[in-house]
Amino acid sequence: MLLIKNTHMIDPASGTDARKDILIQDDKIIKIADSVTEKEAAVFSGEEADMLQVIDAGGMIAAPGLVDAHVHFREPGFEHKEDIRTGARAAAAGGVTTVVLMANTNPCVDNPETLARVLEKGKQTAIHVTTCANVTRGMKGQELTDMPALLEAGAVGFTDDGIPLLAEETARRAMEQAAALGVPISFHEENPAFIENNGINRGKASAFYGIGGSDRQAEIDLVARDVRLAEETGACVVIQHISTKEAVQLVREAKKRGADVHAEATPHHFTLTEEAAIKYGTMAKMNPPLREEADRLAIIEGLKDNTIDMIATDHAPHSAEEKARELTAAPSGIIGLETSLSLGLEQLVDKGELTLSELIERMSLAPARLYHLDAGRLTEGGPADLILFRPEETWKAEHFLSKSANTPFLGREMKGKIHFTIANGKIAYRS
Repeated sequence: MLLIKNTHMIDPASGTDARKDILIQDDKIIKIADSVTEKEAAVFSGEEADMLQVIDAGGMIAAPGLVDAHVHFREPGFEHKEDIRTGARAAAAGGVTTVVLMANTNPCVDNPETLARVLEKGKQTAIHVTTCANVTRGMKGQELTDMPALLEAGAVGFTDDGIPLLAEETARRAMEQAAALGVPISFHEENPAFIENNGINRGKASAFYGIGGSDRQAEIDLVARDVRLAEETGACVVIQHISTKEAVQLVREAKKRGADVHAEATPHHFTLTEEAAIKYGTMAKMNPPLREEADRLAIIEGLKDNTIDMIATDHAPHSAEEKARELTAAPSGIIGLETSLSLGLEQLVDKGELTLSELIERMSLAPARLYHLDAGRLTEGGPADLILFRPEETWKAEHFLSKSANTPFLGREMKGKIHFTIANGKIAYRS
């Protein structure tokens, strides 16, 4: 039994923004009130008062545990970068109590057996680990997986993230199947026809390095196709890690026409531009790449008007040795679980782009609703998944719980220190 006292609770689902006490028993919240005494806690729970653990959360915000709908834990096959255990620890340190894993592992998650293996490992962690399954067998973009069987086995969505689905007819059939099953299908939107060296924007950054880079049209081309197909099929389509102003506008227009289209924004895409790729090299190389200031501002505007539904990290760990390679040989991607809340506070809340409640909604309730997860809300009878943090308190991004440290934010002083992450009613992380 856990009693959180004197906290300022922010819950976007109910609109609560007030001082509260929160009583937890087992894996559920059993009481939220202006005040709960230790004696009352024993009455509410039916347990002895000496079984009670009390956290004095004065000066802290209590918010729903974050839901990150786009992460790579690299297991099976790439455990030298990250594994499900270390990824879950990093998630908890970042206030994330639920993750949706991507399926581009080795073997990839295109069959119920691999899916079961991933989910079983996830159950051994302190947080909720869910996963997508692949759209196509072997991520080859041709034959569809047995999507009904994978859904029955526990997949929460479908994606070949990391590899774009180029054949329009395959994309259409996949959307039709996802629509029939009532689950989201997510797309990595980079047409290789417009890319010479991926991970770096074609423009100032590619010119600096003397390489071809990734043209913005690579994303625009496939987003235009997929929002059209979403309208035609009625599928719930997610545009992953959106990076261009044109793609944001395509999603905005499709939503206005009634399409069931959604989009993710990563913290690095609303924080940085291609200037960071010049400054930090491989540590700021990612797919899709960091683009121009106009694109960064368009992503923020998309978050403000809900064109972009959710913030997801695309947590992509790589070893130091891999990132030490020359630019064109190093893998793309950065870690993000442990810095995402701080970047949201700094770039969106402190600058008046979103309220704190709106930020929490984009990072918890919205992805939970999209993936039909029991998460993202603080309510009596609901899951005991929450974070306690001080928005103004600073911390330094230097000792990560992830296996990897590939991030341009390494060593940066940040605001928004997380003191406790509680998942399943238990403390999963404390600072």
